[in-house]
Amino acid sequence: MLTMTGGALVWSQQAVIPQNDTSYIDEHGTAHVTRVVPVPKTISPEAQARLARRVPDNPKPESLADRRSHTDKWQAGAGEEFRKIYRTKVEEQKIAGVPVRVITPPDVPAANQSRVLINLHGGGFNSDSGSLTESIPVAALARTKVISVLYRLAPEHPFPAGLDDVLAVYKEVLKTYQPRRIAIYGTSAGAILTAEVAAKLKQGGMPLPGALGVFSGIGDLSRYGDSRALFALDGLSGHLEVPGAEPHEREYAGATDLSDPILSPLFSDLHGMPPTLFITSTRDLLLSGTCILHRAFLRAGVDSRLMVFEALPHAFWNDSHLPESREAHEAMARFFDQVLGMS
Repeated sequence: MLTMTGGALVWSQQAVIPQNDTSYIDEHGTAHVTRVVPVPKTISPEAQARLARRVPDNPKPESLADRRSHTDKWQAGAGEEFRKIYRTKVEEQKIAGVPVRVITPPDVPAANQSRVLINLHGGGFNSDSGSLTESIPVAALARTKVISVLYRLAPEHPFPAGLDDVLAVYKEVLKTYQPRRIAIYGTSAGAILTAEVAAKLKQGGMPLPGALGVFSGIGDLSRYGDSRALFALDGLSGHLEVPGAEPHEREYAGATDLSDPILSPLFSDLHGMPPTLFITSTRDLLLSGTCILHRAFLRAGVDSRLMVFEALPHAFWNDSHLPESREAHEAMARFFDQVLGMS
């Protein structure tokens, strides 16, 4: 039951629900704020319903084994939901000894058979939250084969193990495809890894792919961006830790300096990078990181494009029920068509 007390709603369990905006800036410049943010009418009804879901903000400690189990189960189910919309074939294979999922649409035009998309899935570097959901719709809409790399995960295999796996796959793919007809893209951890792979290829004088897709990522693992203090995985709902002295990616980085120019490509030479599409959203915890890396690409003279969705949380395009997900996937496919060559 709700009651009104001192300008705030109070649940019978004594949880206070603020009704006014407050702001206090302490002597270090840290902002202690309360904001009342209505669900905007500028997004689809489906997205409005998603934002209206009540997610408790109490911490939920979860073992790595449980996280992987839950994520694998969700990814399999979400992948099947996408396959109901986008009829594709999914095959388990190995390339250069690395396990991959090969997603093939039913109708690949002859002109598209000479190009391929390489997906690097999200999942915080410790699980797979995207090898299906990030690949199936893009493969279908781009009418192009997608290879999703099941790279080794941290903490058992810290940096550069996952990077090495992707490089091995890419080098093998180069035996069949011209680099200008290859795109590498990913979401979240996969977006970070996409930029790391490009930086490593450039450092080693290897042929760069024809296009990159950095979809909700960061290029600097050494510092928190502003949005990491504002948004949790579900945006404004759910548990959120106050940023600490060191970012969370230490398990992935291992002993590598967090400012290493491959681990954190923001510090590498970005000149000559291929055309890159950046996608994020205004309630994305990696909004800052995506925009900062996009600006760095622009400063380096790279053809880089930024698409920012309204109000939605991190990696929302993994939700097949949102019209905005379809729009995001169409933007990804259209970009790869434009850069790699139309069918």
